[in-house]
Amino acid sequence: MIENIRFRPGHGLAVPLVAVAMLATAAGGALADPAFTYGNSDDVKDVKAVVWTAAAEGGLVLTTGNSQTTTATAGIKTTRKSGNNQLAFDGAITYARASTRVLDDRNGNGLVDNQSEITTKDVTSAESLAGKLRYDRFLTKHNSLYIAALGARDVPAGKLGSFGGQVGYSRQVYKTKTAETTVEVGYDYSREILVSKNLSIHSVRGFIGHKDELTPGATLVASIEGLTNLNSEELPTGKDGSIGQDTRINTVLAISAKIGKTLSVQTSIEAHYDHRPAPLKIDGLAMGFVPEASRLDTIMKASLIYTLF
Repeated sequence: MIENIRFRPGHGLAVPLVAVAMLATAAGGALADPAFTYGNSDDVKDVKAVVWTAAAEGGLVLTTGNSQTTTATAGIKTTRKSGNNQLAFDGAITYARASTRVLDDRNGNGLVDNQSEITTKDVTSAESLAGKLRYDRFLTKHNSLYIAALGARDVPAGKLGSFGGQVGYSRQVYKTKTAETTVEVGYDYSREILVSKNLSIHSVRGFIGHKDELTPGATLVASIEGLTNLNSEELPTGKDGSIGQDTRINTVLAISAKIGKTLSVQTSIEAHYDHRPAPLKIDGLAMGFVPEASRLDTIMKASLIYTLF
């Protein structure tokens, strides 16, 4: 996976890491953004005994010389299927760090006079970790119930940590030989540990996911998830936190293609909108000033995915 990378042509060394394999603990999981995991009865209809699956993705980009950056990403998906039950675990991590040249004004004139006044400052631009454990109980061919536990961390976005859970109902509303569409409704709870305070958010959740086999070995996946708060929130940014104001929308569009029996390549774009984003984590703020993070984050990825078993 290559994500949020900047480098200059002709400077540095780029090293892709094809596969980073990790094995989940007592129960299994899914790859990519944990918010977009969902199941359907076709996953377990032919399962007569316990079946495990696992896949991993990863990437590493290093640049040296005039441009000095390090970006590392990894993900894991494992599932356990048994009868009308499916247990899945998703995990993903992203880390990016860059070294930039800044002024070390030794004589106090505000100008760079010589090479000794140029120093290097290391800045972490991405540091996120997310995981989701989800259980699906299939009631009929098209209907199921789900429950999930989530945890995440995104320091540059102002979220020092968050954890919570989801519960709800899932229904497959469209099915052909090569395509399917699933709709989910439910409840979401999130406890967010922010820079200046903690928040508890009770939300209603809606989700639509579509999967289409474009050609043999090539698959398109698209999904949209919406959450809006059911409780009033006292936001550290001072914005209106009344019911319905803290709305979050997450979308994913991905196309993957097999290039071998166990290897696939995937390109994707994600968009995450938060109407009431967390305050930014910035040092040296004036008393009473709380800067707000951007409402929209986008991520473009190119990934190599290796199926472990």
